[in-house]
Amino acid sequence: MRVSRFLRSVAALLTGAAVLLTVSPARAAQPAGGTTASTTASTAASAAVRVLRYDASRAAEFRAVMDQAAQVWNASVTSVRLVAGTPADFVVLADNGWPRTSVTRLGRGTIWMGREATAEGYHPLRIATHEIGHILGLPDRRTGRCTDLMSGHSAPVSCTNANPSAAERSAVEANFAGSALRAGDLAGGLFVDRPDAARDLVPAP
Repeated sequence: MRVSRFLRSVAALLTGAAVLLTVSPARAAQPAGGTTASTTASTAASAAVRVLRYDASRAAEFRAVMDQAAQVWNASVTSVRLVAGTPADFVVLADNGWPRTSVTRLGRGTIWMGREATAEGYHPLRIATHEIGHILGLPDRRTGRCTDLMSGHSAPVSCTNANPSAAERSAVEANFAGSALRAGDLAGGLFVDRPDAARDLVPAP
């Protein structure tokens, strides 16, 4: 009887040891509550992304191109993400004037996709990404370079580049770095990239 009881005790001890050995190092190191350091870092990174909603429902024929422009920016920067929806941080309208953007504060405002520029042959997608650039805190820089998105009309009419330059991407990342609390730090204004503003050309850096 004592031998049988002893053998059962040994068997129980061996079973417990086997269970302990099957626990992975990662699970063994995981603190109570199931949160690891990598999970915490991932959550913090997600929280740092500022989501801006835009409403292009009144952009008429430019609605699809605005969606494309939003995707261009989403593929170019990581600190801010543009999604269609309401209530919107910025709205997009269409009219017969020159394209322009009124920024009330960083990430908020109104874009007018003016038909005057497209009628003159300017590329709609480049215009749309340029105007969103103002919403994201970028000013006009009329360098004349097609590689600079914010050079606007100063680049040739034939320019179809709709992607921000490395410097422009870095500027947007800096504008939205840290947290959404930064929204509003930058002053707003009305940006009109008109041909008669050519006298404001700035030298290329």
